[in-house]
Amino acid sequence: MINEDILGSLEYACKVSGSKVIVVLGHEHCGAIKSAIDSVQLGNITALLNKIQPAVQKAKSTFQGETSSKNEKFVQAVCEENVKTAIDQIKTQSHILNEMEQKGEIKIIGGIYDMTTGKVHFME
Repeated sequence: MINEDILGSLEYACKVSGSKVIVVLGHEHCGAIKSAIDSVQLGNITALLNKIQPAVQKAKSTFQGETSSKNEKFVQAVCEENVKTAIDQIKTQSHILNEMEQKGEIKIIGGIYDMTTGKVHFME
């Protein structure tokens, strides 16, 4: 999830401390993704899960097959879409990071952590 605190930390890391890469990392079998797919409503978790809904809706619009949390392929599609959404939010909500990336000063990339193998599969 992207918010003002996270953006501030990323801006500081890159612009002040000199970090060169931002990695937005999702993971397989994510409980938050599954709960967002299922539209779980529970206290403060609801607001968190609502931030994943754009990725759920986008994945539903293109996914062929069952669009439920029981379908691991759909969960994976939402996870990947959520990573892409976060990257887009970083670029649109932080002119500092967007400008730094445009100038080639930093890279903003996404990946999915495979919990079985421990490997990260970086996205294009």
